[in-house]
Order: sequence, then C-alpha cells, then structure tokens
Amino acid sequence: MIKTRLSSCSRRQEIYLRKAHSYYHLRIAANPVTVGHVLPFVAEVFGNQPGWGCDSASLPWTLTLTADDDVATRTSALAKKLSVIRAANKFEVLKGWRDELKDVYGSKGELIFSVERSAVPLLGVVGYGVYLTALARDSEGQLKIWIAHRSKTKSTYLGLLEVVISGGISAGEKPYDTVLRELMEEASLLGELLRSRAEAHYVYDYKLPHDVVPKLNDEVESFQHEVREGLQRNEFKPGLAHVILYFLIRHGIVTEENDPD
Repeated sequence: MIKTRLSSCSRRQEIYLRKAHSYYHLRIAANPVTVGHVLPFVAEVFGNQPGWGCDSASLPWTLTLTADDDVATRTSALAKKLSVIRAANKFEVLKGWRDELKDVYGSKGELIFSVERSAVPLLGVVGYGVYLTALARDSEGQLKIWIAHRSKTKSTYLGLLEVVISGGISAGEKPYDTVLRELMEEASLLGELLRSRAEAHYVYDYKLPHDVVPKLNDEVESFQHEVREGLQRNEFKPGLAHVILYFLIRHGIVTEENDPD
C-alpha cells in the first residue's frame, strides 16, 4: 500500500516537473529568482528583442531581462519592448491595452518592475486584486448580498455575475485604497462610509444600510440578490464564485449540516 502511494506521488511529481519545464522562467539579470512563467512561443518573441536573453540549453529554460539597473530602468525597458510587440500585433491579449501598470514582486516582497496590466498573463507574473462583498439585512433581519451583473459592453466576462467590487491593484496602490477607488468607479458608493465601517484584508465585507442601493454605471448592467441561483447556474465570473462561497461559509449560511457537499 505504501509502495503504491509512493509510486503515485512519484508519477505526479514527474508530470508536474515535465509541465513546469515546458515554460520559460522569467527572471532579471541581477536576481536569478523566477518572477513569472512564459510559454515558449512568447519567450521566442521576447528573446529576439534587444535587452533580453533566452536560454533553452539547460533546465529550467530562462527568459532574462538584462536591463536591471533599478526598478525604473527595468520598468521602462519592459514598456518599450511591449510597445514594439504590441505594434506588431504579436499577441491578441495586448489588444486589451489598459495604460495601467501592475507591480511585480520578488520572492522577498521586493518590487522588481511594473508592467502594463494586459501583459500580466502574457508574462505569467502574479497580479493582485481585491474583492468586496456588500451585504445588508432587511427590516425582517433577512441577510441580503448585493451581486453585480457585468455590463454586456465590457471587454471581458460580459454579462456574468460578480461581487460588488472586483478590481486589480494598480502599481503603487494599497489594497484598501483600491477598494475605495473601485467603490466610486463600479458602485458609486461613498468611500467615507467604508472608511468607518469596513472589516478588510484583501477580501472585504461591507455591511450596507438596508435602504442604500448601489448605483449603476457603464461597467454594471444591474445589481441583484440571487446568489444561490447564480452559483447553481454557473453565472459568476471566473474566480468570483469562491469568494461568495467563502462568504457564505464564514457567515454560517452554508454548513456541513445543511450542505454536506
């Protein structure tokens, strides 16, 4: 039995390593720590650009940014290369260019560089964001959760459901500041209310007065309370359903007794 388990673990490890070695490890010359994982065809495009080094002679394969004097230099060098690649229409993802920077960190939490938001998945780096679940109780004490129905004019995940606030943390921004900014942009709620009432740590709950209704804008088509139905119909934006489930569990609405699965 133990031998079988070890054999199974060995196979899984082999599969994992094979998959991991199929990517190029994104690094900077001054620091050999991997900050992203890049597909081979992406590494080939970047590797042909000045200021980049591409090595597939040994494992792991590496794509290295050689302009490494400081954060500003690396950020500038990366921005110039991305602009060239974008102009050449090399990657579909860059057509969603946002002119918004995201910070990329090293293994010790140090800032490595900042990069255009649309390039985050292209470079396989970690992007950071915040979620806020807005809740209220009606006059009978019934708990309500505000759910946003994304506008059908959005560039991604149009028409799907999400929590009231779902936004990326911009370069140089703190998570709580992102929540305050997104409150006004996406739900037209007063930041002053949240400053005094929120309980926050990346995933936020916000207890609204029962008579406060989030206002619509061009990013949100409607707000609704149909949480369970939306989960069952798989209508939430990818990555958001687990935020709602986490909320329901934390508040004792979904328990092992009433939902064994």
